[in-house]
Amino acid sequence: MTDHPLNTGGDRGYLRIATEEAFATREQVDIYLRMIKDGTADKGMVSLWGFYAKSPSERAMTIMDRLLDLGERRIADMDRTGIDVGILALTSPGVQPMLDVAEARGVAQRANDYLAERCHAHPTRFVGMTAVAPQDPEWSAREIIRGAKELGFKGCQINSHTQGHYLDEPQFDPIIRALVEVDQPLYIHPSTLPDSMIAPLVEAGLDGAIFGFGVETGMHLLRLITTGIFDRYPTLQIMVGHMGEALPYWLYRLDYMHQAGVRSKRYERLKPLKKTIAEYMRSNVLVTNSGVAWEPAIKFCQQVVGEDRVMYAMDYPYEYEAYEVQAMDNMDMTPALKKKFFQSNAERWFKLDPAQYTPKVK
Repeated sequence: MTDHPLNTGGDRGYLRIATEEAFATREQVDIYLRMIKDGTADKGMVSLWGFYAKSPSERAMTIMDRLLDLGERRIADMDRTGIDVGILALTSPGVQPMLDVAEARGVAQRANDYLAERCHAHPTRFVGMTAVAPQDPEWSAREIIRGAKELGFKGCQINSHTQGHYLDEPQFDPIIRALVEVDQPLYIHPSTLPDSMIAPLVEAGLDGAIFGFGVETGMHLLRLITTGIFDRYPTLQIMVGHMGEALPYWLYRLDYMHQAGVRSKRYERLKPLKKTIAEYMRSNVLVTNSGVAWEPAIKFCQQVVGEDRVMYAMDYPYEYEAYEVQAMDNMDMTPALKKKFFQSNAERWFKLDPAQYTPKVK
């Protein structure tokens, strides 16, 4: 493997569009700290944000500084690692743990307005995704439409469960309908685990990105698939990061056991579907490699989910490593496929206009 300069501008035949990049607002973080202090935070928030927002460690302090910057520092970091475009979303768990629904709506709306302003200030570098407060599904549906039609956003990120509730539950249907109406993808990002499942993971130090996030988010996507979300909304596209939260690698077993469960009528919620889980993964699920700069995993996912459905992400600022970008550049794949991975798949699914950021030939 060779090291090489990480330039923006497409000198390797493609631009690098990073599709799962996080930012925070000071208001959001201050509310997390208040909830931790007053005892209203769940165990997951205490574990995650009790570290990132309070620890004096170099990792925590650096990540906080980077999360709060949507200006020159972030662009300089992108330049250092050859990232042409960042697709930005309010960092997990967003406003979803907030118990005061009016407060949650306000924080999300102000974060969206701020992100839109920063995207307008740096239109060749930043693309936004809408933040919502699923505690209020009707308001969230309106905010998705506002994000798409007024703010110029290209998708919506929801950080998995909302206080232990999942998007397959009927009360969240307005959110799904709004996404279908504006024809934008839903990005399901991991969240802190609900109290109902966190105990054995947090005691082992496995509740976060190392394992617990993927377990919970993969389950969320499976709940949606197996309860027929794509039969009801066949045009809906759902994105997940971290190499599909492991689901592509379990597909054979998932399909076998799902079909066995349907035939046995063991579970009330498992009904016959129009397609297999693997078929939905190839028609309605999109995967980014955020945090998984690992060539074998990427190639396997391209093989089973489809070359048009796997996209690059860095997972900034939680994972910011120049050598990982170089490793992705050095993957043994055709130039056409590498361009799909880094650039054109993101342009297709987020409906980006390449003319906005493609370097002009002098």
